[in-house]
Amino acid sequence: MTKTIRVVAAVIRKGDRIFATQRGYGEFKDGWEFPGGKIEPHETPQEALVREIKEELDTVIQVNDLIETVEYDYPNFHLSMDCFWCEIIEGNLNLLEAEDSRWLTKEKLYDVDWLPADRGLVETIKQTM
Repeated sequence: MTKTIRVVAAVIRKGDRIFATQRGYGEFKDGWEFPGGKIEPHETPQEALVREIKEELDTVIQVNDLIETVEYDYPNFHLSMDCFWCEIIEGNLNLLEAEDSRWLTKEKLYDVDWLPADRGLVETIKQTM
């Protein structure tokens, strides 16, 4: 049986742009994704997202509506990713772990090489931007 990893992702929106980060470590280094991370056993998805964004980007966010839950099978695990619209309350999105970041408009969403699990979400976001 494949291990399931539960994570959360923040789709941080400012005007007509969304924030994407490039992984700086691990198996998927250099792939682009929405920032976030694993949900700890005692946390709600929203609490996990606030904590992860504070840890990774030194920024306080407000978690808004759930966009969708992405279910994706990687070779060694199943990813279940709750993706939320978010907005910045305080901070400047300092890259503490990521390699790079970009603000992408609807027209530029496919200018980066998204990780496989994020690709379907990008299409959903494009339709709502």
